[in-house]
Amino acid sequence: MDVFKVILIHQLLFQGMFLAKNIYLSKKLGVQIRGKNVEAIASTIFFVLTIVLALSISYFDVSFGRLDAVNENIALYIGIFGVFISTIISGASLVGLRDSWRVGVIEEQRTKLVTHGIYKYSRNPYFASYILMFFSYSILLQNLFILVCTIVSIFLIHKMVLKEESYLFFVHGDSFLEYKKSTPRYLVI
Repeated sequence: MDVFKVILIHQLLFQGMFLAKNIYLSKKLGVQIRGKNVEAIASTIFFVLTIVLALSISYFDVSFGRLDAVNENIALYIGIFGVFISTIISGASLVGLRDSWRVGVIEEQRTKLVTHGIYKYSRNPYFASYILMFFSYSILLQNLFILVCTIVSIFLIHKMVLKEESYLFFVHGDSFLEYKKSTPRYLVI
């Protein structure tokens, strides 16, 4: 299987689940579920550009910036495994949050603190799935520009997580602090 197809199929699944969740929840609740904060907007734009770049590099087989750090077959297997796990984590995150799912912080809305399912193992599994996705694309493409975009994406994700955790502490107080003590921010840290 070629790298372009792997990334394209992953994006169709990953973004398809995201879009379906947003449409379903928006209709069900009848409220805005997308925040208008700067972190979420800037990150979304950067993520879209990174994904378009990854698709373009793979489709046009761009050699500029190529790193060749790992054998192509090994990179393909590791990358496919990474995007598969990323999709599973993403799906579990979307399902696990139920009606508490929001895109960015919406300060005037109050949602339940979800601590069960995948959220028992990670406070931010959906963001962890993005990090895994970008790392997998870096491995699949072995391209300096995608690697740099991955590093910037992780920085942007972390900024969004810090804003969200500050909001969760404001809304849930000691309950969030207890949850924070027993559950890592991402998957292992």
